[in-house]
Amino acid sequence: MPPSPSRKVTSFEVAKLAGVSQPTVSRALRNLPGTSPHTRQKVLWAAQQLSYIPSDSARSLSTTRSRRVAVVSEELTNPYYPELVEPLRRHLAAHDLRTVVVTDSEHRQVGAEVLADGSYDGVVLTTTLRTSALPRDLTERGVPHVLANRVLDHPESPSCSVDNASGARAIATLLADLGHRRVGMVQGPVATSTGRERAAALRAELLARGVQVRRELTLRSAFGHDSGRAAAAELLDRADPPTAIVGGNDVIALGVLSAARERGLRVPADLTVVGFDDIPMAGWPLIDLTTVHCDLEELARTSVELLLEAIDTAQPEVTERRIPVSLVLRGTHGQAPA
Repeated sequence: MPPSPSRKVTSFEVAKLAGVSQPTVSRALRNLPGTSPHTRQKVLWAAQQLSYIPSDSARSLSTTRSRRVAVVSEELTNPYYPELVEPLRRHLAAHDLRTVVVTDSEHRQVGAEVLADGSYDGVVLTTTLRTSALPRDLTERGVPHVLANRVLDHPESPSCSVDNASGARAIATLLADLGHRRVGMVQGPVATSTGRERAAALRAELLARGVQVRRELTLRSAFGHDSGRAAAAELLDRADPPTAIVGGNDVIALGVLSAARERGLRVPADLTVVGFDDIPMAGWPLIDLTTVHCDLEELARTSVELLLEAIDTAQPEVTERRIPVSLVLRGTHGQAPA
């Protein structure tokens, strides 16, 4: 017996009547891959019996699309992520797609069940770890997706990232040319492609230019100010501190600058500090950070382009795009102290 007109029917009621799960109802009503014709017919029959109307707009009903894209991001307190999410939002909006930000963190990893419930036409993953199973889970559930600013050790999804290795080599060349021989590194988490690629290329290029890379001067931290500050403090309090410290990203480098200031060190006379990403804050006159510029506008545009291809293609090509980077010379680098 259909419910009274005054009460809205839920997808859970449709699922119960059809004898399927709620995510299956969402996928079947949007005609997404991974749902058999028989199952879809059961769901359509149950929806008709209950006079079920999804919460999407009438246009979404007619196109079987939600016009929504989930962007998985770290918490927006990290200043890098708003700078990436905003151009993603604009480029998605240009294609009449709404952005829903789904926050991820080290303490709560977003799973496929959140992203594959039929609410989204596609997903942009910006926090994926190198060995994450999430991209494969999304592929198996028929959810179009793209990795932005991250790549997998064994690529199986479309991805777009910056040329981390090229940027790290440029930093190594700068430091070697300035005469630095005790180079400290506060690199990002090794579980991320960003952290691993930047650290590996920096180390390799320094060695190639005759600069010994000392293990005790190489530390890892989260991509945050406080963790960067704590790691830099450990390096700067050594009996033989480094004359230069490279941050795994700009936010870490800001933490290095804080630790240097707390110790009365002059930058760059006593200590050279270099970041990576060139977030707007890095260019503020108060900070004036030497860093590697990453074109997040182009990264966002290309990521959205790959996502649209994935949405429109049953089996999207596993392709990897790299965005060129450039070294930005500001006021935090100088000759190695005598």
